[in-house]
Amino acid sequence: MHPNLAITPDYSLRQLNTFGIDARARAYLKVVSTADLGAVLADPVLAAMPRLVLGGGSNLLFTGDFDGLVLHMCMQGRGIAGATDSHTLVRAAAGENWHGLVQWTLAQGLGGLENLSLIPGTVGAAPIQNIGAYGTEIKDVFHSLTVFDMATGETRAMDAAACRFGYRDSVFKQSGGAGLVIVDVTFALPRAWRANLRYAELAQALDQAGVRDPDPQQVGDMVVAIRRRKLPDPAVIGNAGSFFKNPLVTGEHCARLLAAFPALVHHAQGDGGEKLAAGWLIDQCGWKGRRMGQAGVYEKQALVLVNHGGARGADVLALARAIQADVAERYGVALETEPVFV
Repeated sequence: MHPNLAITPDYSLRQLNTFGIDARARAYLKVVSTADLGAVLADPVLAAMPRLVLGGGSNLLFTGDFDGLVLHMCMQGRGIAGATDSHTLVRAAAGENWHGLVQWTLAQGLGGLENLSLIPGTVGAAPIQNIGAYGTEIKDVFHSLTVFDMATGETRAMDAAACRFGYRDSVFKQSGGAGLVIVDVTFALPRAWRANLRYAELAQALDQAGVRDPDPQQVGDMVVAIRRRKLPDPAVIGNAGSFFKNPLVTGEHCARLLAAFPALVHHAQGDGGEKLAAGWLIDQCGWKGRRMGQAGVYEKQALVLVNHGGARGADVLALARAIQADVAERYGVALETEPVFV
């Protein structure tokens, strides 16, 4: 193998996934530069291995050991990258902690990322999932990113159109993104900032706190407070945040459900469809707080599956499948999972 690469064989991944699943990798590499990726590509043994690009491990579920090479993206660096008439450009390396970046932008007096506060994971993983919370998604504040192509060894920039962002989706989760490793991301933060308070929960919390005209820091602080109240800390109990996507249904389907379930939580979409609250559906099926062995549903938020200690990936997956079956039977709605299964 390449003499300049510190490859570790038979590496435990338990501390590298927020579910705390005890899986192992055949080989592990801490990636701190694109030169490391190039060296992997140049080594015939490493280049032939199956690869898993890993950030904070906050959006995946290990269902077994990984018989290949884990590329742990640990590149660091962040700063102002430029400006336009309407936006300030901020660039951060893939290995930067996401919440750390949000806090840094707020400390610089830059708004735009505050609604995405406290989402676990790294900067490089954020566009892959098009992470979103409280009415903001990555695509709303995105400028461009840089990828290293593991097929060609080339480094190139990609704009929003090339990334093909969708609801918790992007080209990096599709066949067209195979082999593309994100090395940095540039965000466009508006100079003429306005608070995004479209989510009633956030607006009400600020109002109850007596904050009538919030600045970005105040919005970010309130998002942090809400998330800490509702969601478990992965350092305390293993989880990957929201395990299911909020399902999108047609207006007709939603109307039929409302006729049978008047309390159904739903949000109208621009295309005439409706987005349903997956957590509400799961809660109504009686799953909140329930356990199947060491895997369970978080007692304060039905969207979150947790590892009570010693759960295998297969245990979490079995729980998820049981929940999906109940929701499909009662509501005729197919719940899609958010985490990547490895």
